Amino acid sequence: MAAEKSESYEEQVAQVLRELGIPATHGKKSGLRIFHEAAELVSVGADIYGREQRLAPQAAAAWGALKLAAAHDGIALLLVSAFRSFAYQRQIIERKLAAGISLEQILRVSAAPGYSEHHTGRAVDVTAPNCKPLTEEFEHTPTFVWLGDRAKEFGFAMTYPRNNRFGVVYEPWHWVLEKTTV
Repeated sequence: MAAEKSESYEEQVAQVLRELGIPATHGKKSGLRIFHEAAELVSVGADIYGREQRLAPQAAAAWGALKLAAAHDGIALLLVSAFRSFAYQRQIIERKLAAGISLEQILRVSAAPGYSEHHTGRAVDVTAPNCKPLTEEFEHTPTFVWLGDRAKEFGFAMTYPRNNRFGVVYEPWHWVLEKTTV
């Protein structure tokens, strides 16, 4: 049964990629893999825009512990986004295409539907006070320095460092729970 679910999801991903004009070889060519959506999500509160955000339960616990430790050290860790559905990821790509952005440019900064770590409910995009969200300027904040020093204690890692093997732009704001330590 699980194989059938997996196959149908992969078929859905393949169909949406075709509809968006993304080559079927996208994952193999980039080294990215398909991520399934989280089966269970819990609220982790509002993001910087006031929208409720959700994470998988283990990620929510690790995020809470990470945020608490940061606050204890005088660091403000602000949530920009967390779980993102397959359908929402598709909408992001469609909006950018409609705005006239080339598919090549889009895929350097936004994951194709099915390929976003946000689908897993284990990824967060973060920022710091007085820092424009989702920009490289985040790397110059005390928050980024703190994450570099402490995030792995809570199971988090930055997926897209400079010159990463996936060809994705440097994303100092994007962190994913790799393992549970809480």
